[in-house]
Amino acid sequence: MAKKVIIIGGGAAGIIAAGRAAELGADVALLEKMPQLGIKISITGKGRCNLTSGEDMDKFIEAFGSTGKFLINAFAKFFSEDLIDFFESIGVKTVQERSKRIFPLSGSAKDIVKALVIYLNKQGVKINTNTAVKEILTQDNKVIGVDTNKGIFHGDAVILATGGASYPQTGSTGDGYAMAKRLGHTIIPIRPALVPLEVKEAYVKDLQGLALNNVTASVCLDGKVIAEAFGEMLFTHFGLSGPIILTLSKTIVDSLPKGKVEVSIDLKPALSKEKLDLRFLREIKEHGNKNIDNLLKNLLPQSMIPVFIKLAGISHDKKVHQITQKERTEIINLLKDMRFAITRHRPLDEAIVTAGGVSIKEIDPKTMESKIIKNLFICGEVVDVDAKTGGYNLQAAFSTGWAAGAAAAICKI
Repeated sequence: MAKKVIIIGGGAAGIIAAGRAAELGADVALLEKMPQLGIKISITGKGRCNLTSGEDMDKFIEAFGSTGKFLINAFAKFFSEDLIDFFESIGVKTVQERSKRIFPLSGSAKDIVKALVIYLNKQGVKINTNTAVKEILTQDNKVIGVDTNKGIFHGDAVILATGGASYPQTGSTGDGYAMAKRLGHTIIPIRPALVPLEVKEAYVKDLQGLALNNVTASVCLDGKVIAEAFGEMLFTHFGLSGPIILTLSKTIVDSLPKGKVEVSIDLKPALSKEKLDLRFLREIKEHGNKNIDNLLKNLLPQSMIPVFIKLAGISHDKKVHQITQKERTEIINLLKDMRFAITRHRPLDEAIVTAGGVSIKEIDPKTMESKIIKNLFICGEVVDVDAKTGGYNLQAAFSTGWAAGAAAAICKI
């Protein structure tokens, strides 16, 4: 007799869990409180959906930090190559782009959602939208169903895949944390991960929209460097964003209560101060009558030069040969250490991913089954695992969802 499996949440983890459980013969009901499935998937990767990464397993585990090892079993069952093959099988071709990020070839996240819904329908999954779960029902520490705004759904297994608490307009409002907590699970305090940062320096508004490539950002706590990342970043009207800033943001969020947090930007990480100084001396010798702003065109984006000169305390029309050694040193120091004081992070509802969630100590990493409630499976962002940008988080949702769906379909009643 087919097991009755109920999935709470129609995001990446919930959809793949539902499809996998149905493939294995389960009678599956997928409950989603929003009017349609996959709303958050459709906005990921700026609407292009960075599905996964072409990096190897070690890089994936490293991307998740201290909780990475928890995912080894799920990744062993369903990893990036499997995900790419899966999407190929449901009609979605993929392409690998810079930094080994994998996207749908069409460049549209909506194509991913459409293909997944077709897949669910083919597997016979009963999709229930506008269905909000109020409580997971249990008896003798074992799930028996869920209570919703549309009545009670009875089931042999329940998969909790409600997502995090970021982008609440997509339906990720943190409901799953409360459901798990009521059943006795420990919730690691939730906070934003992959979130933009606000800075003290008012002149950042003059840099709004400027993207920098191949720079190094370092996080300094009370003057001591505690983390760094190399790559791309973006200035906003309130502060800092972009891939490397988002990658460092969880460290910054956790460090803000501990002391003074600054981000140091090395605009020329490939050049030492000594090499920069030699370059300046050569320019002074060869182009002494140039204005300083003309000289900086070879080192900085045009829109950054006025701000940079002002910070260095030099007149923009000063000739290169008039630059003093002290001024030259100031320019070089700024190129190697443009520093911003972080005042706060943006709100959780603006974060790409939620850090914290159901403690991994209370979940079986092989099956994603709760160690507290029998036949309750917990997967996706509601679990306390999160990684840097690059497709890692979405892969974790698909992998844990796949493992949960497979285990729920064959659970013992």
